[in-house]
Amino acid sequence: MSKELLFKIFNHETVERPAWVPFVGIHAGKLKNYNAIELLTDSNKLLESLLEANKLFRPDGQPVIFDLQVEAEILGCDLHWAIDTPPSVKSHPLQSTKKVPCLCNMPTEESGRLPMILETMRKMKQEVGDVTALYGLICGPFTLASHLRGTNIFMDMYDDPKYVKELLQYCTEVAKKMADMYIKAGMDIIAVVDPLISQISPKHFIEFMTENFTELFSFIKDNHAYSSFFVCGDATKNIDVMCQTNPDNISIDENIDIVESKKITDKYNIVLGGNIPLTTVMLHGSQQDNMKYTVNMIDSISSSNQNYIVSPGCDMPYATPIENTIGVSQAVLEFEETKNMVKNYESFDFSSIDVELPDYQKLDKPLIEAFTLDSDSCAACTYLWLMVTEVKEKFKDKIDIVEYKFTVKENIARVIKMGVTNLPSLYVNGKLMYSSIIPTKDELMIQIENFLK
Repeated sequence: MSKELLFKIFNHETVERPAWVPFVGIHAGKLKNYNAIELLTDSNKLLESLLEANKLFRPDGQPVIFDLQVEAEILGCDLHWAIDTPPSVKSHPLQSTKKVPCLCNMPTEESGRLPMILETMRKMKQEVGDVTALYGLICGPFTLASHLRGTNIFMDMYDDPKYVKELLQYCTEVAKKMADMYIKAGMDIIAVVDPLISQISPKHFIEFMTENFTELFSFIKDNHAYSSFFVCGDATKNIDVMCQTNPDNISIDENIDIVESKKITDKYNIVLGGNIPLTTVMLHGSQQDNMKYTVNMIDSISSSNQNYIVSPGCDMPYATPIENTIGVSQAVLEFEETKNMVKNYESFDFSSIDVELPDYQKLDKPLIEAFTLDSDSCAACTYLWLMVTEVKEKFKDKIDIVEYKFTVKENIARVIKMGVTNLPSLYVNGKLMYSSIIPTKDELMIQIENFLK
């Protein structure tokens, strides 16, 4: 009854347990020894991996592909491919021109990797669609606009709001086209994944996003599928305005307090999903860590299982130990037994790892430190680190830069020691400059010039 249970939750019924939706993207490839490139370009390997994930993790719902660059690639962005992360965008066709693509330039079933993706969706529907709800993930309009325009999109919101609105409307039409194809291929839930929503204010969300997202979620519902609004980073300030666009579900990552968020989503009668930490728990934790965290998270939500889906905070890291995800599955599906099993277990303390911080008072030149989830896989982190590297090109050897990826154990300890509360964050000479916000290039250059005086 896995699929039926998830549908009951989407319909706001009280059920015997929360739903379990592992966001198994590139990690599915690890289950069958395929790298991320093989997984995301070969229908047979993708299907084989997804079926293995379905068997091992016993999900109520499952994504078919977790790649936010599919649309960008179709629309002319060049991608950087890696063996253990999804691809990232490395070129932006609208970076040097304020154009809006013609509405005649829409993805079709023959575009890019869509033939492979749609084929896999149809086969997954045949294989497990009777018992597992299937998710089709599409790139949200704002993140897609940033893929096309680059970091200029943030300055455009101040300098040329009319252009931003026109570009976002085009990207919304692309999203509707993708959603339509995925629904026809058998997807039960369309998840609109827009990581960069965490980088803007509620005021800008209302000005630029509300109308488009409301239109998109209405389109999905009118086509008889459920909708999900997936955000990454510290989008706490935007949860309320996101709810006002009327998605069926909002999914959040570890940067957001799930208990406080559920108070908001419950007010709007929207299903909340999340938010098992990807690195500290799923990647670097033990099976007991994952069981303990999941049990505690379920306990913290409420005594009722209404309107709640247990899931990782985002696309699971490729190297996530298989036993860890199995541990989460067990905690959801066999809650009381698991709770009793780990009641006396103490999780590993990452702060016990010894790391040495720079002597910020004795630096020869300004030091920019970017604390990211991983600039190779997190869209917000990608654009923040891109900004830093562009500033480095300007100042050359007058400044030093370093990225600390949260996927490395020692960097987790460094984050704790530095008191970093949100990712991505940017520090200059040990002082926090930007927390879960991507500055404009001009803003960051002014900050660096002040340090050079």
